[in-house]
Amino acid sequence: MTRFWEHGYAASSVRDLGDAMGLGSASLYNAFGDKRALFTRCLDRYLDANMRERIARHEANNPPRAAIEAFLDESVKRSLADRRGCLLVNTALELAPHDDEVAAVVAERLGELEGFFRRCVAGGQRDGTIARGHPPRDIARLLLTTVMGLRVLARARPEPALMRGAVRQVLSLFDSPVAESVS
Repeated sequence: MTRFWEHGYAASSVRDLGDAMGLGSASLYNAFGDKRALFTRCLDRYLDANMRERIARHEANNPPRAAIEAFLDESVKRSLADRRGCLLVNTALELAPHDDEVAAVVAERLGELEGFFRRCVAGGQRDGTIARGHPPRDIARLLLTTVMGLRVLARARPEPALMRGAVRQVLSLFDSPVAESVS
């Protein structure tokens, strides 16, 4: 997983991966099938230990709005602390545009994060901590876009004030009703 995360899919040869795991190429193929199968397993392992763990922890320990705020705050901190970026975002950028199967895997995994945000927004709207003026699906998609943007931005401009300012603006939607449309 670390080899893929640090060097990307294309730059990680089967030999490099075998060396990192202490396996010969034949043993790697016997154990995992092929490089793509190994990569998919690594991506799932990464997500289990990172995104999925964070979703479960924040949903279990925080009310809906606080869960979103804590997730975003942790995303900023993690992005600033680890310049390798997020393996899921890296995969979305490197492989998804050129590989339909990987694109489907990435979309499914991003859907998990969007679902977390949608559940929290709907819960926050029910408990009154998030304004009801915006549909939960729309806010969830904006929050997903924000997290992905933060993870990319941290690789090029790892500036805490910039990233926290973006999060503050997104969270300000929680307190504002939908603007009246002007005819």
